[in-house]
Amino acid sequence: MNKVAKVTIFFWIMKIIATTLGETAGDFISMSLGLGYYIAFAVTFAILAIFLFFQIQSDRYRPVLYWAAIIATTTAGTEVSDLMDRSFGLGYAVGSLILVAGLLSVLAIWYYRDRDLSVYPIMRKDAETTYWLAMVFSNSLGTAFGDFLTSNLGLSYIHGAFVTASVIGVVIALHYLTKLSDILLFWLAFIFTRPFGATFGDFLTKPVKDGGLSLPRGYASAIAFILLAVVLFFCVRNEKKSASYQIRVNAHGIKNP
Repeated sequence: MNKVAKVTIFFWIMKIIATTLGETAGDFISMSLGLGYYIAFAVTFAILAIFLFFQIQSDRYRPVLYWAAIIATTTAGTEVSDLMDRSFGLGYAVGSLILVAGLLSVLAIWYYRDRDLSVYPIMRKDAETTYWLAMVFSNSLGTAFGDFLTSNLGLSYIHGAFVTASVIGVVIALHYLTKLSDILLFWLAFIFTRPFGATFGDFLTKPVKDGGLSLPRGYASAIAFILLAVVLFFCVRNEKKSASYQIRVNAHGIKNP
């Protein structure tokens, strides 16, 4: 049975909110709690490992578990980016190149094994494991790229969000106006929705003098969590209504309009 979320407009809305939550929660763990990047890295990856264990062992798609795992990958991505730049001193540009290489390697292994990179449906555990590895690299890459825009290029958080939103807009246009691979466009959109959500998270929490709103990271994380829960609730309810309708259609032999 399928184990992952279907890619719809709800998916992308929740992905962006989850990346905002991952950014603020990651900074909350490493900075607000004063744990530092090494301990925060260990904590977030331990949490990620727990969620992924239950997600991969699950027998079907469970929305709450799946999106908890997505949040964990975005939070871990924040710690990976910060660790590479601030603890290892590699810088966001070099860090981004390393993460690009990692993502391409995972996708290459996935394609070599399955001759397919489809992200829906996914039923086998080996395919799902590769799927989540690609998710972690993608979210880490998106975080590093977003930090590169604001730290290296000197863009404000709002301007950084506009840049990444423009890239996402181009990807959407390519989806509707060209015959480029939907799989390629998915991963491009998945990567760039991460810095979009991350720069928005920074806008909420960074000091006013740096162009932010200076909200406490805990408050910003709570707001993002509530928004994600509300959207997920309506998404699940909509999916249940659609499934119920399809069952009635099949039971009465009515053609689906």
